[in-house]
Amino acid sequence: MTATTTPVAAPGLGALPRSAGNANFAGALRSEFTKIRSVRSTWWTLLVMIVVTIGIGALSSYGATRQPGGHGVGFDPTLRSLGGLYLGQLVIVVLGAMVITSEYSTGMIRTSLTVLPRRGMLVAAKAVVFAAITFVVGLVTTFASFFLGQAIMSSDHINATLGQPGVLRAVIGGALFLTACGLLAFGVGLLIRHTAGAISLMVVLLFVITILVNFLPSDWQNHVDKWMPADAGVQIWTVVPATGNPPVFAPWTGFAVLCGYAAIAIAAGVILFRKRNA
Repeated sequence: MTATTTPVAAPGLGALPRSAGNANFAGALRSEFTKIRSVRSTWWTLLVMIVVTIGIGALSSYGATRQPGGHGVGFDPTLRSLGGLYLGQLVIVVLGAMVITSEYSTGMIRTSLTVLPRRGMLVAAKAVVFAAITFVVGLVTTFASFFLGQAIMSSDHINATLGQPGVLRAVIGGALFLTACGLLAFGVGLLIRHTAGAISLMVVLLFVITILVNFLPSDWQNHVDKWMPADAGVQIWTVVPATGNPPVFAPWTGFAVLCGYAAIAIAAGVILFRKRNA
């Protein structure tokens, strides 16, 4: 039987072609890009992430200039200017969860599966589009935050430059960190299929568990703390290792640990997505 193309109504997107027999990954990418850019909340969430990250980074940088007694060898001007990522990750987590869970809350998932019944391809297209947008916006945000923060700290001659060892890696790493956090939330959202539940679980993973680890015996903390998603991931945008703390992973190793959490969440989500009804 020859595959036919029939318009399928999609809320907020107009008519989408239904051509399951001719579906391909490029078409899936175009479809998902149309979806994500057509939703107003995407742009508002990204705008909040930009403002929060740059704003807090600027405040942190200004606070560094008002710090009495100077700065020791452990002072990291790059980390200061990128300090807004601590809250920026929470904002991108919201978007990462919404990218997938909103399809369930609106019933759009049934239309998506009608257009593209290959569930693995559908998830991959969503993840790639979301990751690409997050990384590009994250790069703009981290570079803007870095340059503004260094301009503020230059008055006290405590600023850093991109040419110094590890600085460029840290600035780009900030965007990679946001992308990985968003993908982790995407995977959790695919598992739970509920926006509030996915966001709540991400808060537990990124913040609550990290705090609870501090209540463990000190010799346990040395082995557990560095494996926490947020603590592992933050190493990618750190230039000067913290002194007096338990051992941490190297920057790229820590980032790999965070990516591992995201990969496991997405893989588990895909397995359940293939077994469950829409």
